[in-house]
Amino acid sequence: MVSVNEPSEGLVVGVDSGGSGLRVALAEAVSGTVLETVSSREPVRTGGGGISAGHFLEQVLPAVAALRDRVGARPVLAVGVGAAGMATLGGELRAELPGAFAEAWGVRRSVLAADAVTAYAGALGQRPGVVVAGGTGLIALGTDLTSWRRADGWGHLLGDCGSGAWIGRAGLEAAMRAHDGRRGGSAALLARAEKLFGPAAGLPGVLYPRTDRPAVLASFAPEVGRSAATDPVAAGILARAGAHIAEAAEAACPAEPGARVALTGGLFKMGEPLLVPVRDALGELLPQARPVESAGDPLAGAVALASAVASGTLRLPEDASLLRVFDAGLA
Repeated sequence: MVSVNEPSEGLVVGVDSGGSGLRVALAEAVSGTVLETVSSREPVRTGGGGISAGHFLEQVLPAVAALRDRVGARPVLAVGVGAAGMATLGGELRAELPGAFAEAWGVRRSVLAADAVTAYAGALGQRPGVVVAGGTGLIALGTDLTSWRRADGWGHLLGDCGSGAWIGRAGLEAAMRAHDGRRGGSAALLARAEKLFGPAAGLPGVLYPRTDRPAVLASFAPEVGRSAATDPVAAGILARAGAHIAEAAEAACPAEPGARVALTGGLFKMGEPLLVPVRDALGELLPQARPVESAGDPLAGAVALASAVASGTLRLPEDASLLRVFDAGLA
């Protein structure tokens, strides 16, 4: 007779928490097949103790209760959480979530990870390689299954080179150069900037007071992409972005031949204007690597981590700030 606590009879919970909100999935423990999902547009708050565990649980516990009502009364065997800021702001989450999950659902094992790790697990699973996650910011994360290597992800002032914010800022600089009559300007990008933000001379007043400057900068990146086919300045910006992205991948990629390289995140929805220079640069810098399509998103990665710890098959390396497994010690 199979126990109800066996993975074949149980469920896992995956949570993806980021700057634009929170997503929760309920999945089969063994296969990782997602049964139901729910999402919230309310990001988890950050306070003096880092990411708020209380606010996280206020959203996740009712969401999982509703999902379990729809799926049926089956045990939750493990939980996988990926959160933006986990590496530096996740102390409260690591201190409180495993116990809260154990109390709420009788969960024995929890895995808490940085969102870059769940992006990796979603894209490549538990295989060695490197994943570049690009959106407003950009980070490359690689592993040989022994340790992790990170490149960039340092924010729009110190890095995130090739990211949406980087591309948008470079495009707006080219617009302002055209406005001034300086070399390197783009009349096409100037026209698009003024359509989006108003007269060029007023752009500093529009941009500088904003607390969400990286997102505002990134909002102009698609305009650079749309201009690239006919504007050599825009095309040059994307070529430089492609080089930066490949450099980050090279820095984080394991040395062994055949390591997989995947791209994930909203940045790459820009399509061929960006992907062509990225592929060209990867071919030059990582000729020994194997480019592959991303298999899934960070929510799929959170589910995959939960499924792996439920079945005792986790191969991705633990790390004090990037990936921690917690055992509540329950039977």
